[in-house]
Amino acid sequence: MEFPIKQIAEMLQGTIEGNSEGNVNNIGKIESAIAGDLCFLSNPKYEKYVYESEATAIIVSNEFEPKQDIKATLIRVEDPYLAFSSILKFYEQLTKVAKTGIEQPSFQGNDSSWGEDVYLGAFSYVGANCKIGNNVQIYPHAYIGDHCEIGDNSVIYAGAKIYEKCVLGKHCVLQAGAVVGSHGFGFAPQEDGSFQAVPQLGNVMLEDFVEVGANTTIDCATMGSTLIKKGTKIDNLVQIAHNVEIGENTGIAAQSGISGSSKIGDKCIIAGQVGIVGHISIANGTTVGAQSGVSKSIKQEGSFIQGSPAFGYKDNLKSQIIFRKLPELNKQIQELREKILNLPAAE
Repeated sequence: MEFPIKQIAEMLQGTIEGNSEGNVNNIGKIESAIAGDLCFLSNPKYEKYVYESEATAIIVSNEFEPKQDIKATLIRVEDPYLAFSSILKFYEQLTKVAKTGIEQPSFQGNDSSWGEDVYLGAFSYVGANCKIGNNVQIYPHAYIGDHCEIGDNSVIYAGAKIYEKCVLGKHCVLQAGAVVGSHGFGFAPQEDGSFQAVPQLGNVMLEDFVEVGANTTIDCATMGSTLIKKGTKIDNLVQIAHNVEIGENTGIAAQSGISGSSKIGDKCIIAGQVGIVGHISIANGTTVGAQSGVSKSIKQEGSFIQGSPAFGYKDNLKSQIIFRKLPELNKQIQELREKILNLPAAE
């Protein structure tokens, strides 16, 4: 399929700089693009490829100022990354063939209701009394327990598991191997040192447009619901414990863990390998840097914290500078000590 550059620029509400009569037929990476490709420049680290690229068109920022001649036609937009993601989504819709129908063997429990144009892959299992919305896609080997609800246009990829009574909103995505509703880590210590399991009677609720990465686990609540609010995106290999609440449009990167009953605000960014203790709150708009350990509540909205234990990002950077200088500082202290000890006695 070929698309005129003019049409792409109109779609992105961008302006053209260069040959506006060209066409593109593929989407490529700027470092390896060839003639006919459309690519983008967002990260300044990749600017050198703009001057070398054989791409037909490149999406760039309105503020981009070339330092050399460029062969490609430029499409200038406010946010190149967001614009390119819109193109990718459009391209996916054009090329992806939506699956429908029920493959065999598969299992459908009693008294479950089905919307229109549902896809149920081979070896998948849907329990009793479930409500499956329109255009839902359930891929092979997926498991959905009894009394679950899945909203319109949601996708459950191969091998994902949804325990009983869990609720997914519209346009949700569970990647392969994700587990929603597994039993929380609840064990009561006994006098003899053993542990007694505490029944986990709640569920998990995902609001609309929530995406859950591959092999991520979201535990059900002990009572009530573990809640993931609208628009939140969760990466692969994330652990979310029982009774956690995560606000709207929050992003959580891979290998992070959130302990039980903690509350994460709206529009937060949790970077990779972050650990958050239980029963604390993190304010709206907080950014937590990679490999941080959050041990107390963050009350100030828009905070940027880093470290283990985590505290203000700038203060953390200053602390790292001091830490690197500790051997030198220790040497200076020892030299000063020697000088003080060798001072002549006062008369």
